[in-house]
Amino acid sequence: MKENSGLDKKSLSLISGKTANWKELAKDCVCFANGYGGKILIGIEDDKDAPKPSQKISKQLIEQINKRIPALALNVGIAPQIITAENGGQYIELTVFRSAQSIASTTDGRYYIRVSDECKPVMPDQIERLFSEKNAFVWEEKTVKKVQLADCDIEKFNTFLKDIKNSERVSGFVKDMTTEEITDYYFLTHNGFLTNLGVLWIGKRRDRATLHYAPSVQFIKYNEDGNKVYKKVWDDYSYNPKELISDIITQIPDWNEFLEVSDGIFRKNIYNYPPEVIRELIANAFAHRNYTMRGDIFINLYPDRLEIHSPGLLPLGVTPDNILTKSVQRNQLLAKLFYDLKLMEKEGSGYDKVYEVLLGNGKEVPEVFEGDDRVIVTVKKQIISNKVLKLMDKASKELQLRQRELIALGLIAQKEGVSAPDLSKELNVNKPNGLQHWLGRLLKLEIVLSKGKTKGTLYYVNPEFLRTTDFIEKTNLKRIEPHRLQELIYEDLKNYPESAISEINKRIGSEINQRTLKAKLDEMIIKGLLVKLGEKKGTKYIIST
Repeated sequence: MKENSGLDKKSLSLISGKTANWKELAKDCVCFANGYGGKILIGIEDDKDAPKPSQKISKQLIEQINKRIPALALNVGIAPQIITAENGGQYIELTVFRSAQSIASTTDGRYYIRVSDECKPVMPDQIERLFSEKNAFVWEEKTVKKVQLADCDIEKFNTFLKDIKNSERVSGFVKDMTTEEITDYYFLTHNGFLTNLGVLWIGKRRDRATLHYAPSVQFIKYNEDGNKVYKKVWDDYSYNPKELISDIITQIPDWNEFLEVSDGIFRKNIYNYPPEVIRELIANAFAHRNYTMRGDIFINLYPDRLEIHSPGLLPLGVTPDNILTKSVQRNQLLAKLFYDLKLMEKEGSGYDKVYEVLLGNGKEVPEVFEGDDRVIVTVKKQIISNKVLKLMDKASKELQLRQRELIALGLIAQKEGVSAPDLSKELNVNKPNGLQHWLGRLLKLEIVLSKGKTKGTLYYVNPEFLRTTDFIEKTNLKRIEPHRLQELIYEDLKNYPESAISEINKRIGSEINQRTLKAKLDEMIIKGLLVKLGEKKGTKYIIST
């Protein structure tokens, strides 16, 4: 039972005895009301999952909560009840309802909002932004268009139901629901009408086109002189977010470029921009953008970097400095849908996955910049260090490190030694012993060593763990080795069966000579790896079963 953006645990002493602090509880209620609501479990200590077996709750405390919180907080709806745990102990489950249309505050004029597992004050200059965020919070559930479910795009609707049924992230309870129950469960409908989220996902093109504001995307490629050399736009509103992401991933051949890194038995393909990172960042741009303001999502590809521009600011409480550890869902229902359909790594920012993949590939962590009206995420192309790449590959294969341990190791390795304060800043750690949660077993396994004490502690990679070597080759798909070309073809057809040679060529890299590609396809057919369907211009290829 871990505290998060929707759950908090409090000691019973907060509302009983000489240490009672009703203003503190009122503050926490305001936090939840200004977010998506939540539950406060009173009578369970922070480090416990259940109350003391002998603990009993007086009904008078419930009456006091119902009396004191409305007197200390404005626009806050609550529902306290006594719960008996499995061990026989009792605690209070205080449900705080979301304040959907108004801003909650304490009666002395203070505003707060829940950010991950913390209650954060809203500064005076952020009040206007809090009002703006409130509109964004309820955008998904509104039924502005008054489109009935029967008038949805039936193909998209059937695909949605199929995806839900096939997802291992969706519980059997949900899969057993009726069609109408599933659409209501994911808030695609309300009283028989499509919500904004429903129009976005299963609506027809004409309804999505007039939705305020359906996402449109521009991909622009620049050369070394900063001139545009290629542009592709998705702005006809034919696709829902899932289809858009899929098309962006498959229609840009640049995503297939990689370096082949080798040194003796060490061989690894390092993508210029790892597919998992591209997908996660684009999904984030869709799931967490502000749909109450106009603006395209821009994917700008430069010779040395990739930039993703998303309209709007970061959710209140999230900053470029804490984006790795803080998660506030601006579009909670859309984020839930993305997660259940495996379009995102988790129901949060997903930046821990991005950090893990980039650091594991010897690259810098993403740079996040918040401008006046947009958020820009930059991913660098180059590998920072050959040594770091070899280290991360060896650590992940041999030691089965946890995600946080891999992130900490990558940051330490790239800095070639980092002080405790600097590492804490990188990881947004502000709690005593918080670094230990990230370092995990690295010190015990002696992958990372330390010297000094407290703030003077320096962490560095054990030099015995890695032997230095040089092993970088330039990207050149025209000179791609035959076995690598075979791997690319096989991976492409695994994802896109029954594809023509032109379609394969476009996805894996149009600079590859089509005659070379055809020869490799014929060779793979002879080996029994592929099967050819049709003849001449109608020829398509699938993986042999």
